[in-house]
Amino acid sequence: MALNQRIYLDYAATTPVDKRVLDAMLPYFTDIFGNPSSVHGKGQAAEAALDMARTDVAKIIHARPEEILFTGCGTESDNLALRGAAFAQQKAKGANHILVSPVEHHAVLHTVRQLEEYFGFEVEMLPVDAYGRVDPQDVKASLRPTTALVSVIYANNEIGTINPIQQIGAVCRQAGVLFHTDAVQAAAHLPMNVQNDNVDLLSMGAHKFYGPKGVGVLYVRRGIQLVPSQTGGGQEFNLRAGTQNVPYIVGLSEALNLVQSEFQSWADRLSVLRDHLIGQVLEYIPNARLTGHPAKRLPNHASFVFKGVEGNQLLMMLDAAGFACSSGSACKVGDPKPSEVLEAIGVSAAWNMGSLRVTLGHGTLPEHIDQFMAVLPGIVERLRKLSSV
Repeated sequence: MALNQRIYLDYAATTPVDKRVLDAMLPYFTDIFGNPSSVHGKGQAAEAALDMARTDVAKIIHARPEEILFTGCGTESDNLALRGAAFAQQKAKGANHILVSPVEHHAVLHTVRQLEEYFGFEVEMLPVDAYGRVDPQDVKASLRPTTALVSVIYANNEIGTINPIQQIGAVCRQAGVLFHTDAVQAAAHLPMNVQNDNVDLLSMGAHKFYGPKGVGVLYVRRGIQLVPSQTGGGQEFNLRAGTQNVPYIVGLSEALNLVQSEFQSWADRLSVLRDHLIGQVLEYIPNARLTGHPAKRLPNHASFVFKGVEGNQLLMMLDAAGFACSSGSACKVGDPKPSEVLEAIGVSAAWNMGSLRVTLGHGTLPEHIDQFMAVLPGIVERLRKLSSV
């Protein structure tokens, strides 16, 4: 099947750049191309675009411009937030205890594990329920005088579950403990309001919300101290050295504005398609389970496990049939190890390896779901027969 005829159902992995975003970016590649740190006119024009993007992003998420840091991606934003806050808290008050959930993206989990292994921090995993949600009361019970920060994912990339971020943030705020959330998956589908959500640090990546790859943003509440993880020049308030990528930053700002202004209409449309897909899978495929919360989940996100099926084989056969999907996180596809997220929510070994993530987006049509369901049951049945031979 030709690439332009394939049906893309992997919007949680990445999204196409919206044409409106691309149009906003183009002048900054060829006309307004100066270094924003230069004092001449070309540099000043680039700096003006950078300042405008920072102001716009701040307004969209209800922050101040000086609280917005531009990075290279959501992963870098997570790394800067966690390392920067942990080192600063350790130096300021000897805090060495970090609370995270076991269902975080690897950008968080691998970072805190490095902090534990190489820098002496103690990392404690918060309990999650069978849907992957963190209870704010469990956060409250786990806090210590030595807690440096808490990090809980806003919406899970593998199973789509949305966490009670506002309530967790309130617990942390009352205790005087820093709270970070990875909102990389959430930003395209949920309203971002750092004031209402009681967050101190929030990470986003543009390519998840119809912006370009290679640019992210980190919100840092005013007064929060971070140790920079990348040193050199004084860019990004001396917290992220390196010449800013003005075209991509302009694209991030435009994309965030579009998704945040249009999210409700898209959420209403996509949740109908999502629920139809979930109902069809559970009705027509035996030994299939939905993973993640049935209601408190991203409006575009459906995830399943199939007993007796190997996820990567399922992906390859779906790809051959013309459908692009994922098995868990796209950042670890091809990894034969069981999903840590599914293990954390109690999915047994007999089911864990047979995961499928189907995520919808602006290009998804009702007929795409029907075409997908015309082939998925047969592929699952064929793989089960092969595995029993």
